[in-house]
Amino acid sequence: MVRNTAREIAVHLAYELSFTDKTAAELVEERLTKEYFETLCDEDEIYREVPGGKQSEYIRSVVEGVAQHAPELDEFIARYARGWSFERIPLVASAIMRVAMYEVLYRDDIPNSVAINEAVELAKKYETPETVRFINGILGSFVRSEITSE
Repeated sequence: MVRNTAREIAVHLAYELSFTDKTAAELVEERLTKEYFETLCDEDEIYREVPGGKQSEYIRSVVEGVAQHAPELDEFIARYARGWSFERIPLVASAIMRVAMYEVLYRDDIPNSVAINEAVELAKKYETPETVRFINGILGSFVRSEITSE
């Protein structure tokens, strides 16, 4: 499994955190199983291969990090969402931005430009062109204003 597939699974789980009572650790534990992937593999090709150790660790780290830092990440999203109220932002878009911002802030192994580019590519798969531009704008403004160097 490649990193961008693992990132997409992390976004799915970050999205699911928006409407579950489970902790991030519980959710990841349930979802990163062969049995769970078998139930979804016909619906979405990203579930055809169960993540190995390195990718499972990445997914776990990101999903748990997003959950732990959700208020901070949401504050950044709201700050840079000019013309949009936070409630108007689709949950998938919020999950994509949370993952990207978490990577920028807390994952030194991922360049900022990669985090933003991957977020935009994921947004193209799940969101409207208007929302893709919105996500790109927020993430670009966030990095320019909050991060001093890559």
